[in-house]
Amino acid sequence: MKHIAIGILGAAALGLVASAASAATLDDVKAKGFIQCGVSTGLAGFSAPDDKGDWQGIDADFCRAVAAAVFGDGTKVKFTPLSAKERFTALQSGEVDILSRNTTWTINRDTALGLNFVGVTYYDGQGFMINAKKLPGVNSALQLSGAAVCVQSGTTTELNLADYFKSNKMEYNPVVFEKLEEVNAAYDAGRCDVYTTDQSGLYGIRLTLGSPADHVVLPEIISKEPLGPAVRQGDDQWYHIVKWTYFALLQAEELGITKANVDEMKTSDNPEIKRVLGQEADTKIGTDLGVSNDWVVNIVKAVGNYGEMFERNVGSGSPLKIARGINALWTKGGLQYAPPIR
Repeated sequence: MKHIAIGILGAAALGLVASAASAATLDDVKAKGFIQCGVSTGLAGFSAPDDKGDWQGIDADFCRAVAAAVFGDGTKVKFTPLSAKERFTALQSGEVDILSRNTTWTINRDTALGLNFVGVTYYDGQGFMINAKKLPGVNSALQLSGAAVCVQSGTTTELNLADYFKSNKMEYNPVVFEKLEEVNAAYDAGRCDVYTTDQSGLYGIRLTLGSPADHVVLPEIISKEPLGPAVRQGDDQWYHIVKWTYFALLQAEELGITKANVDEMKTSDNPEIKRVLGQEADTKIGTDLGVSNDWVVNIVKAVGNYGEMFERNVGSGSPLKIARGINALWTKGGLQYAPPIR
């Protein structure tokens, strides 16, 4: 019994050490002077370097928003491109502070992988894209039995693909690659009939193909893919900062606070706007979170509100031209909703 008790105490001590080690993310980030953000190896609209090497997209901008909340400066972030296979290990090991990489929130990732998702920055679903010239007359995924399908390994996409074809009693030939650029190249070269991934990704990938007009995204959505940033478990303060950054982006849009008018809004008589922007007398909302009381002002100055971030990267102001749809605010029939900042 003595040995058992010692073992239990030892395990508890190790747990406390691990918790203490993982609970210092904010201190570590401040010490190095930037946030290390894990992104994709290049997905238009979400995280991809432009012709100057600067990372653009919703996922990249989210990390800039967190940097603005922490440092008051959205440029204090560095990006680490990660494959689907590498992404979770990079976060678990501390190589990155945030994983903001078109990643689906699932129960396995919340539990077995020890991650905490902070919210859903983009509600998506898995779809299929075909070369309409190669497959004339195909206008539904239910017509794809026997097709060769390009898919990335280590993703929920690969699992959903198998489920969909099995449930519809169809056969398929998976053509699997680890890296996104390998999947893109194989599909563009005609090594498979079909490309499957998140539908938003298909719209972005289509723009990079040799003949974009030849390719059609089929109407079926075969899964729920709530995409969002994640942090390691065991550090509540860092989790709260990243989570409330997401909510601040939504709340700013709901209140009409934009990159252009945020300074003007600081003088508003609206009590909710005053509170959100840190202008309420004796406010401690920001300092209780571990940042400054003007943290929301800094976020909006860096990237705008959620709607601005959406439209610039994947919406009407982008080459993708994706409609807001269910990513609209709850006040406009969508799913995006923030708890009160008060």
